[in-house]
Amino acid sequence: MAKRILTLSLVVLLNVIVGCNGVDRGEGQVLATRENTPKTAVIKIVTDRETDIVEQVVTNRLAYKQGLEALSEYYKRTGNSLKLSWANRELKALNTMVQYQYIIEANVAGPELKASDTITLADYIYQDGVRAEDKAKALLIIQDDNLLRTALGRYNHVIRKYPTSDKIDDAAYRAGRIYEHFKDYSIALLYYQRTYQWDPQTPYPAKYRAAYILDEHLYRRDEALELYQQVLEKGGLLPKRKEFVEERVRVLTGKK
Repeated sequence: MAKRILTLSLVVLLNVIVGCNGVDRGEGQVLATRENTPKTAVIKIVTDRETDIVEQVVTNRLAYKQGLEALSEYYKRTGNSLKLSWANRELKALNTMVQYQYIIEANVAGPELKASDTITLADYIYQDGVRAEDKAKALLIIQDDNLLRTALGRYNHVIRKYPTSDKIDDAAYRAGRIYEHFKDYSIALLYYQRTYQWDPQTPYPAKYRAAYILDEHLYRRDEALELYQQVLEKGGLLPKRKEFVEERVRVLTGKK
């Protein structure tokens, strides 16, 4: 008897909890999930270029957000608390949804650029990125990923808008380090490659970082070996790094 009463009590309590949390959430007003995209196009993509399509996506994201914000303000102004809660919930979900930057600037720029010109505005934007990156790493152990993404935006802006700037190789190397932090190893590799392609005399250990990623993360060991050998030939390595590279060359060439 006592067990039955306990069970009934738990059922009632669960119903109360569910009822309290689920009242007027607009569940019946949620749009049904569609398996296929509607046949009638909402927007017209008039080009098959990636940059144009991505630009359209960015525009639509912004329009969607601004539309929800306007709707939220309307319901706030008219005192419709029910629909205001729906609009705010959708806006919150939109703001927390992962959104990707599909364009990889180092890929678009290509390997032929040359870091050659002193451009004041490019220097300023690059330094702004450095400041954001330094601030992100201020706590040493815990890094602010959002600030690192801000720094990435600055570095990529330099590469995109000032392709002849003498800061593009600096920006590429710093971007590569940030991508490596995020474990985006293929993208980091590309930025390290651009660093020494855009400035063959770069002071950054970009070729070593590229070799390390190819070796340890992407398992493209033949390419890694070639770069390790180039790094050794150039010289100037710190003792511990030189020892590491020499050991990897011995292992990858099968020498003892």
